[in-house]
Amino acid sequence: MQNIKAYFMLVCASLFWAGNFMVGKFAFLTEIPPLSLVFYRWLLVWIILLPFTYKEIVEYKETILNNLPLLFFLGLTSVGLFNSFTYLSLIHTQVINASLFNAAIPAIIILLCFLFKIEKTNKFQILGLIISVGGIFAIVTKLELNILLSLNFNKGDLIMIGGVLTWGIYSTLLKKKKFTLPLLTLVHVICTFGLISVFPQFLYELSNGQVIQFNINLVYTLVFLALFPSIGSYYCWAGAVSIIGANRAGISLSLIPLFSSIMAIVIYDEVFQFFHLIGAILIILGLFLSNKEIKNA
Repeated sequence: MQNIKAYFMLVCASLFWAGNFMVGKFAFLTEIPPLSLVFYRWLLVWIILLPFTYKEIVEYKETILNNLPLLFFLGLTSVGLFNSFTYLSLIHTQVINASLFNAAIPAIIILLCFLFKIEKTNKFQILGLIISVGGIFAIVTKLELNILLSLNFNKGDLIMIGGVLTWGIYSTLLKKKKFTLPLLTLVHVICTFGLISVFPQFLYELSNGQVIQFNINLVYTLVFLALFPSIGSYYCWAGAVSIIGANRAGISLSLIPLFSSIMAIVIYDEVFQFFHLIGAILIILGLFLSNKEIKNA
């Protein structure tokens, strides 16, 4: 029964994360400035979490102060850069592309853990990494040799790859450093530093005349982003991992591009092309190989 609950939570988490890409594209279509959206999204999350974490923040003040540089960098890479890259990429590329790139994050984490000597890597993980990277190349080049030779890549695809790398760095550092902070408090602290890091971007948009218009569309967007892709997905993911473990839970990440693609095709009339299929097969195969290796290690 507990396993059924865990898998249900993983499906919900994947569905919520898939919704983040849909809302990111909606924000572009309704002319919501992407960097301002990042700032207001996480400001709302910060406000919602504060009543539940302020006591622990005071209690663990010394731990927080002793790890300020690392915590700031974690906030920068996750809340600041990853979210900014994601929303900026959706101005130029399809939801399908962006979500498929995200499915390769576990392979990127394996590579970074190997480079930073955090975990040992064996042949199955290396093979999974190579196959996943091959899937990324299939999507970026659209399986056309002339795109590769001319380096004429889609701008949004390149931006999203930058986002995948920043989330990989964040996850790798989080894996290396074992914090004594309660998990929800850690998330709130990282959110705090993420807000600080994204504030200059917010001011940059304002200086360029990209002023966010407060209307009902924005309210719905922010509430959805705060409650579902931010807090809801975190709660479901953490709960599922506590029941079945991170390795088994990691396979569920392949559901994100599936849900995103279905919603993008239905809502935005995006086209799932042959190169998407090949890229998806390679990325998900790489994910399964990497996960299988971890369990057998």
